[in-house]
Amino acid sequence: MPFDDLRSFLDALDSHGQLLRITEEVQAEPDLAAAANAAGRIGENAPGLYFDNVAGFTDARVALNTLGSWANHAIAMGMDPLTSTKDQVAEFIRRWDDFPVAPERREDAPWRENSVEGDDINLFDLLPLFRLNDGDAGFYLDKAAVVSRDPDEPEDFDKQNVGIYRMQVKGKRRLGIQPVPVHDVALHLRMAEEQGEDLPIAITLGNDPIITLMASTPLRYDQSEYEMAGAIRQSPYPVATAPLTGFDVPWGSEVVLEGVIEGRKRELEGPFGEFTGHYSGGHSMPVVRIDKVSYRTAPVYESLYLGMPWTEVDYLIGPATCVPMYKQLKADFPEVQAVNAMYTHGLLAIISTKKRYGGFAKAVGVRAMTTPHGLGYVKMVIMVDEDVDPFNLPQVMWALSSKFNAAGDLVQLPNMSVVALDPSSSPAGVSDKVVIDATTPVIPDDRGHFSQPVRDLPETPHWVAKLTRMLAAR
Repeated sequence: MPFDDLRSFLDALDSHGQLLRITEEVQAEPDLAAAANAAGRIGENAPGLYFDNVAGFTDARVALNTLGSWANHAIAMGMDPLTSTKDQVAEFIRRWDDFPVAPERREDAPWRENSVEGDDINLFDLLPLFRLNDGDAGFYLDKAAVVSRDPDEPEDFDKQNVGIYRMQVKGKRRLGIQPVPVHDVALHLRMAEEQGEDLPIAITLGNDPIITLMASTPLRYDQSEYEMAGAIRQSPYPVATAPLTGFDVPWGSEVVLEGVIEGRKRELEGPFGEFTGHYSGGHSMPVVRIDKVSYRTAPVYESLYLGMPWTEVDYLIGPATCVPMYKQLKADFPEVQAVNAMYTHGLLAIISTKKRYGGFAKAVGVRAMTTPHGLGYVKMVIMVDEDVDPFNLPQVMWALSSKFNAAGDLVQLPNMSVVALDPSSSPAGVSDKVVIDATTPVIPDDRGHFSQPVRDLPETPHWVAKLTRMLAAR
């Protein structure tokens, strides 16, 4: 059965031996973030972490690294924890084709148990806040789903956005938010400000894993994250109506914050240790005013550590970046075989493709940079042949080392857009982009000496399956 809330997912992780419950007393800083940081160094099967004895908090429950391994990602998808990364991405693609699946509206959401409004709101009392990295400007909400609507078409369900954006806690009921220009919430805010209005939003904390995945996925502007969540979890996604904004929010959230992004108001936000493994610096960013908080009794606070890869954010965003880019490229170029955009939020993508003619692979690489995600992130593309697995890095390195010739295989595009968080961009948000064509040249591009490739023996697939079974049976 799919998970309707965070708690049922934590129970599933526990039953698979993929959740560590730390009952000894720990310090909020540095222990919580350091433990999550350490989980990212354990390896691909790192567990989720659950703390319920945090010094300085009388009643705190903190979940970290819940999606921080391929095993946990598989469990979130309802798959065997031993499922390979490649097979998880393939299943993600298969379920993607079931879109859209209409959501299921439910009443009596558990977060309706308690509420507080207006000046009585104090986020420092409600949430066990802690810094994630030493140089962070303060406390951050970095795994919350932010819901906003298109101000011009507020009744269009498909143009209602659910996204994850970093938010700095700046006061009892104030947050700073970073809306990256290519993200939907930034488009919504621009529309509202052009009309001289604030932008109403709902912020949900402690969510089930699938809506967290969908909120991290670069869907088209008019694709509903809730309808895609239904496809990925293979069951209608449960939503409820937020009491103040009337927005559709996840039924099973732990905490729901409602308020507005205040129009034309900016304050210093940051620095923050980002997914690039670098601090982002301080910038003038919009401000959120919280007007109502609804929450479950004894809520579980979920956060996400990010810094030098790999951390939980890389497991969270990896498949959610690969799959939409694959589907978007495949629609234009049926020759595309696979996309691996798991590295640093897709700043690097590896794409395998068949070729129609010489130069075709370069065209596919340039197209990847103009997908919804590619516009703001993809700055390097490595193109490989259809018999090279983009998820098999030794094969990719072989293609690079034996087929790439800078004299004819490098395309450099100057002054392209990239997310300003990219520390190599100069000025921030602008970067040259490159396509590295490590495919075999085909007519009329007749270069090199590739006429005698070594192929796997015909019996190899049989022996791969046989040896795999033998190893599993030991």
